[in-house]
Amino acid sequence: MKKLTRDEMARRVAQDIPEGAYVNLGIGVPTLVANHLAVDREIFLHSENGLLGMGPAPAAGEEDDELINAGKQHVTLLSGGAFFHHADSFAMMRGGHLDYCVLGAFQVSVKGDLANWHTGAPDAIPAVGGAMDLAIGAKQVFVMMEHLTKSGESKIVAECSYPLTGIGCVGRIYTDLAVLDVTPDGLVVRDICADISFEELQKLTGVPLRDESANRAARNAA
Repeated sequence: MKKLTRDEMARRVAQDIPEGAYVNLGIGVPTLVANHLAVDREIFLHSENGLLGMGPAPAAGEEDDELINAGKQHVTLLSGGAFFHHADSFAMMRGGHLDYCVLGAFQVSVKGDLANWHTGAPDAIPAVGGAMDLAIGAKQVFVMMEHLTKSGESKIVAECSYPLTGIGCVGRIYTDLAVLDVTPDGLVVRDICADISFEELQKLTGVPLRDESANRAARNAA
């Protein structure tokens, strides 16, 4: 089965971030989105350690140790960008000033509950951190993750078994197989990104899905 790579997932997320948006990219895979934002769109990237106006990752050898994101990765600062105290940064997050955040996840429930912190595994992040503030503070929460665990279990579940980061906060899920919206009527498939049928996606996911994908007509005509 041909699935999206992490960079391809990031490119797909970047397509849905509009001009003028204020966006936080969570630690890990979501930071790749910065490398795929269109240069002709003005989008303001925020980091909870106190940055606004980040650009893509720097070229090798051009890293500045004074410019890092919350995940301690080197970043660039665009013209007009700023850095400030992290208390002010969290005030932006908690005050509803971010249009979007993109977070990774261990699990997302059909109701949009998010679990993306401590799993008890060795060297796991020991606390929820800023993800909790982002999950409730951003106007829209996107999740970017692999569809399945390494053992083949769906990360999209009826109810989360891991500790919750936020309740009913996720609006859209981007995986290496599909793009799904969380709605009051359940999960709606907007796009199938892998070379699988809706029926195969449904079987792998294990919870009820409704197919409203953009390529449904093309698949039906094939």
